[in-house]
Amino acid sequence: MENTLHPNGSELYVIEGPDGVGKSTITALLADRFLKQGKDVLCVSFPGKNNKKLGGHIYKLHHDMTSFNIDSIDEISLQLLHVAAHIDTIRSEIIPALNSGKIVILDRYWWSTYVYGIANGIKKNLLNKILDLEKIVWNGYKPSAIYLITSKSPYTEQNSIENWKMHRALYREIARIEAKKQRIFLIKNDSPEQAVSEILNKSASNSVPLVTPQFELNLSDENNVIKNIVTVDQPTIIRWHPLVPTTAFHTYWRFAVERQEIFFRRMGQKFPPFSDDGILRAHKFTNAYRASDRVSQYLIRNVIYGGEQDISEVFFRIMLFKTFNKIETWKLLTDTLGPISYRESNFKAIDDVLTSAKNRGDSIYSGAYIMPSGGRSFGESLKHRNHLALIAKMMNEDLPKKICDAKTMKNVFDLLKSYPMIGDFLAFQYTIDINYSLMTDFSEMSFVVAGPGAKDGIKKCFPNSENYSEADIIKLMAERQEDEFLKLDLDFKSLWGRPLQLIDCQNLFCEVDKYSRVAHPEIIGLSGRNRIKQKFKLVSDPISYFYPPKWGINERIAAGEIL
Repeated sequence: MENTLHPNGSELYVIEGPDGVGKSTITALLADRFLKQGKDVLCVSFPGKNNKKLGGHIYKLHHDMTSFNIDSIDEISLQLLHVAAHIDTIRSEIIPALNSGKIVILDRYWWSTYVYGIANGIKKNLLNKILDLEKIVWNGYKPSAIYLITSKSPYTEQNSIENWKMHRALYREIARIEAKKQRIFLIKNDSPEQAVSEILNKSASNSVPLVTPQFELNLSDENNVIKNIVTVDQPTIIRWHPLVPTTAFHTYWRFAVERQEIFFRRMGQKFPPFSDDGILRAHKFTNAYRASDRVSQYLIRNVIYGGEQDISEVFFRIMLFKTFNKIETWKLLTDTLGPISYRESNFKAIDDVLTSAKNRGDSIYSGAYIMPSGGRSFGESLKHRNHLALIAKMMNEDLPKKICDAKTMKNVFDLLKSYPMIGDFLAFQYTIDINYSLMTDFSEMSFVVAGPGAKDGIKKCFPNSENYSEADIIKLMAERQEDEFLKLDLDFKSLWGRPLQLIDCQNLFCEVDKYSRVAHPEIIGLSGRNRIKQKFKLVSDPISYFYPPKWGINERIAAGEIL
């Protein structure tokens, strides 16, 4: 990775990152440090705010179109204007300053055009053509290093925290790609002064940039305690001793990348093979994102958002569907009884349909996980009757309203777990399903519970994982995902800008447990299972992907975007 030198020993420092992470403050402090060292410094930003320059007018146009008597601007046109402002600054200020031996600190690079262009719906191939103009004008002048500033949350108010997280993920994506070509460092802005010191330390040394063939997993600080994984719902339990990863830990990230690649390939082609990986071709695995699985997709589109949005109706539909967790069972009920409605529900009629199916020898439950029979709780001889009695009990005790009044995702989990036949695993799964609806709107990064398969996967990735709680490890994986993809030089295509959430990282542990039974048979988990039971079978019925509207990605799917 070449560190390009500029004429007369000049240097170009690029400070990048999403709005609100403190770039401008860091740029000013960095310039001040250099000035105190007696160095000649030029600070510039893209597009700039100088009203005597093109960039100043583009900045004003972007933030206040009405002052130009303009109602709207096409997004492609807007990004072209930004590139024009960049080119003007590059030619009139940056290159002359570098040629004269100055240190140039640039707040934003062409990366910002890429990130905000993608976020606003411009397709990658078109955006890359727009950016080619700017790259040509740089004419071989490259940054000495690019410093990608990141933070857990924005320091300034944002219009949408979800959009901000999407922008942050897109910056990480472009960093992964560009780190193959130039020096890039990830700088966490816990304090601007510390961030500037880290930048100077890295610039003055031969620090290893983001992409490196060597593997390093350092989960602890000087006092050997985990940092940066505390959430609102589940305070982190601090443990001692660093985690020791196995080969399965690398497989975890590679599996996530390839499984997501398969997801996008299946959207674009009808027939297999969808992967060169023999294990993935032969066996059935869930998606990297839980919400992308066929059953979850049916639940979201047809069950949750396919009927009346009254909270009692939504909750009733979710619980009735998820109890059996089988699309065919839901279709049997709706084909026989019509649209499912709690207000007009007849538990006896539902029981009759399910009993008839059972008597025919049909399986009414999914094989994804075993449902308890509930005979001790409700006394019925048939399992499905006990489950219908459970749903009736929930409705009679006004559980939907209690869930809507819950303050945290854990509160919802606890409410569900208080009912018969519902343990940790089911309570968490139901909590996530309910959170897809409008009943609750909690971050999927706020709470997690590891299922049996995930615990097996954790043990295979970290043999000494007994030193940590499973929730801690899952949170750590979610927090480190972008760093680990970068270290392994992996290009992970997110879910239209949505990073892996805790539920997804939990599921991935379960899937890696299965994958490792074939790929790493020498690594033993908790269960001792050594084969994968379910084989891959192509389902010809295509999925029209639809996610909870509050995630803000359905419009991007409709536009045909794939990140």
